[in-house]
Amino acid sequence: MRSFSINAIKDFEVAARFMRYVQIDTESDASSSSFPSTAKQKDLSRLLVDELQQLGIADAHLDDYGYVYATIPSNSDKDVPTICFCSHVDTSPDCSGAHVKPLLHANYQGQDLVLPDDPAVVIRCDEHPDLKNQLGNDVITASGTTLLGADDKAGVAEIMDAARLLMRHPEIKHGTIKILFTPDEEIGRGVNHVDLDKLAADFGYTMDGEKAGTIEDETFSADGVQVTIQGVSVHPGFAKDKMVSALKVAAEIIHALPKDRLSPETTSQKEGFVHPNQIQGGVDKAEIDFIVRDHKTANLEKHEAELRTIIDGVVGRYPAVTYQFKVSEQYRNMKEVLDQYPQIMEIGLEAIARTGIVAERRSIRGGTDGSRLSFMGLPCPNVFAGGHAFHGKMEWVSRQDMELAVRTILHIATIWEERA
Repeated sequence: MRSFSINAIKDFEVAARFMRYVQIDTESDASSSSFPSTAKQKDLSRLLVDELQQLGIADAHLDDYGYVYATIPSNSDKDVPTICFCSHVDTSPDCSGAHVKPLLHANYQGQDLVLPDDPAVVIRCDEHPDLKNQLGNDVITASGTTLLGADDKAGVAEIMDAARLLMRHPEIKHGTIKILFTPDEEIGRGVNHVDLDKLAADFGYTMDGEKAGTIEDETFSADGVQVTIQGVSVHPGFAKDKMVSALKVAAEIIHALPKDRLSPETTSQKEGFVHPNQIQGGVDKAEIDFIVRDHKTANLEKHEAELRTIIDGVVGRYPAVTYQFKVSEQYRNMKEVLDQYPQIMEIGLEAIARTGIVAERRSIRGGTDGSRLSFMGLPCPNVFAGGHAFHGKMEWVSRQDMELAVRTILHIATIWEERA
């Protein structure tokens, strides 16, 4: 039996790393055609490369697309599968990621957290039930005017601290470990240019989940639908019985969507939805962008068919109006791949349990880089990073949960080595 105990490790740096990383603005931009979508994402990535190299990880580098690749060599004499740990550096454009001021609320005692830069922003314990599990812990928030960036700089910091500990403690036996940091995950482009041949990993784990103890092997399957409406534009002074505003037709379509089902605000668990998330245009032409989600891939076509029927019903009242309906595949439920490799989840669940907390298998009402990586040939479930209330000013994470995530990474590495 090995004498070294991962759970006895106390010299974590994950919280300090996290609070340093979130101060670097890495917000992505869906309207940009460049890759990465914002050059500032590379500011953090360059720092990560420097820090990895300082740890002695010689091959750490940043490529032209903004990906960070690094290898921790095996210290085992066994033939161990190569495992990749992955997180994304960008933050959501839903809320500003500029000038983030992280605050550590030490020894949290269940009080509401009033954020000082905007006292109207209050993280209330009764609205964030997972805060009840943080009594005595150190909770980190932003200051009230920005998001925090725990999605997914918590995962980045956890992988970085695990890398430090693996390099410092050769008694932790492991196979080859690959590190991958991606840009643009928040806008759905996170793995568009990843080089899996260069990565050369057998299996992976994204560190991009929420509550401590959870690991997710199931995501939505996702399509995007763009509806383009061609109206009839006439000078408004002479428009009677001639003009048909494409923008008004678009509004009617949105109004005709189901009110009590098939929407994000009326569904939960594994129920799917059709969600209009952007509308633009004018009298002549208007566009509505929809996202279509369901855990069963086959249901996407059903939802899209229902959407088309709704549109036909509205447009049919205006003989001069036409429309186009374009479906784009975004990602698919990674469970379809992960079920073929049950050992990945078995080891993930065991690793979490070894930290001393209850391991919970979950599905996620969303997607991760792991969704697409799984279908690209790198089966990749999603492990908790500890963050909560993502994409908004009330985002928070605790130091202790991030430390549990670091321990989980170390246990995953050792269990793969043990089983080899």
